[in-house]
Amino acid sequence: MWDARGEIGVIFNGEIYNHLELRRELEAAGHVFRSSHSDTEVLVHGYRQWADGLPLRLNGMFAFAIVDLRAKRIFLARDRFGEKPLYYAQSQEAFVFGSEATALLVHPSISRELSPKAVQKYFAWGFLPAPNAFYRDLRKLPAGASLTYDIDKRSLGVKTYWRFRLDPDDRLGAGDEERLAEELRERLTAAVQRRFMSDAPLGIFLSGGIDSAAVLAAATRTQPSSSISTFTIGFTEASYDESTHARELAKALGSRHHEEILNLEKARDLLPSLLRQLDEPLGDPSILPTHLLSAFSVRHVKVALSGDGGDELFAGYDPFKALAPARLYSALVSRGVHRGVRKLAELLPRSTRNMSFDFKVRRTLLGLSWPAALWNPIWLSPADPDLIAEIFDAPLSAEELYEEALALWSTRTGDLIDRTLEFYTTFYLQDDILMKVDRASMLASLEARAVFLDNDLVDMCRRLPNRFKFRGGERKRLLRRALAGWLPDEVLQRRKKGFGIPLSRWLRDWPPPEPVDGTSSQVGLREHVLRERWNRHALGQIDERLLLFAWASASPHLAAATALH
Repeated sequence: MWDARGEIGVIFNGEIYNHLELRRELEAAGHVFRSSHSDTEVLVHGYRQWADGLPLRLNGMFAFAIVDLRAKRIFLARDRFGEKPLYYAQSQEAFVFGSEATALLVHPSISRELSPKAVQKYFAWGFLPAPNAFYRDLRKLPAGASLTYDIDKRSLGVKTYWRFRLDPDDRLGAGDEERLAEELRERLTAAVQRRFMSDAPLGIFLSGGIDSAAVLAAATRTQPSSSISTFTIGFTEASYDESTHARELAKALGSRHHEEILNLEKARDLLPSLLRQLDEPLGDPSILPTHLLSAFSVRHVKVALSGDGGDELFAGYDPFKALAPARLYSALVSRGVHRGVRKLAELLPRSTRNMSFDFKVRRTLLGLSWPAALWNPIWLSPADPDLIAEIFDAPLSAEELYEEALALWSTRTGDLIDRTLEFYTTFYLQDDILMKVDRASMLASLEARAVFLDNDLVDMCRRLPNRFKFRGGERKRLLRRALAGWLPDEVLQRRKKGFGIPLSRWLRDWPPPEPVDGTSSQVGLREHVLRERWNRHALGQIDERLLLFAWASASPHLAAATALH
């Protein structure tokens, strides 16, 4: 879209939820709009009014590029949490940008060579933290960042306009809890109401968990529950199924519920095709059920609200419960004794169930083999630095692999909970969860909107001391208090289950990826080591589900890049 003078043009992907408020402000400043309710046109006028200050005023999910013919510059921006993707590259001949990495590779001046450093980081994280991209010449614009390209000088600069940082108000105490719970209810309801503005049919993803239940409960505050469509997929395998809980919740709150029960053994046949369609590998196996849910929902609606972000903002993950025991264990147990404990843990019977006890124990002990600054990334990691040294010819050090996490860790002192909250929100949410949901939903032609990432809701969470999020082993404390009376008690007390698949068992039956000629020479990946581990996993001797899935997800990209090169 161009402005009336043909001077400012925009390419835009996403939704601006506060565009009506911004429109009124711009009209009061003298701007004349041609459309009645276009959020794209708000970007055009907003840039003319606020220039580089525009992104900070936006409440939404977006990636956009603005060309300013007056100043001969291009201005790119990405939303605060990176819900929408944006890649760029610069060569001697061109500056290119787009929503998909593979689109940029079509340009003749952009190299198809892989980035050896990024490939190692991918295996070390299970995803690629921005600005890293899988290919040598490409970069991901980080969440909350903007980029300015000078057309005449052919120079660019990236700056951060917003970053998630906790700023707790320590004056808040137990006496403020009820007031804060009411404020949270109000902000959650407003966030849902903003995201319910849509020209297309809209619904809500509903699991058995508290976050999606909160979205539905807030939605029923402003509109008849019978007009709200909710969507759930269930599985015939009990340990992976939450459909009964979702069904009961939908009945209790009165939504128009839609449900599909799938056989996971049949659904797994879709996974190789799904991984090939991703333009960047992702080591998160929950992309399959997320895509299946999106494909089911899009039969009825074009937009779906999700509860993504609730776990990161309110300390919902298992590691938050592990932090205090981990700190005590690390202080009391010597390295030699720890090595013995790890050997004993290897003797535990190996289960293929979702987040089984033996899997959690081994992952916890793996993280505790490293300094506290690396616990969080290594608990998520398909391959810790020792394993990276086995599977790559020229392995990076732990400091290089996790430089982004170490830099973030160093900016805050003391509190493990706050450091962990910032880690999950800055890295896992942005570059794993939101990437997964965007790719999985858009491949089904469905738009997903994350309610908890509303600006006002996030600002409140940033100023909450962590005792309102995690205390006495209770996760999401204030959120549960706020939802008391809105949701049945059994929902508020239910244990987190997660959106999983029987990955460990599936990998025992699957053949390993085909060898890729030239992969070792390009990135130094020792495929024969991975193949040997795959064989041992198939025999039940080890459990390498995360490593092997990361390899399976990367394999189509390794093969394509090698062929192109």
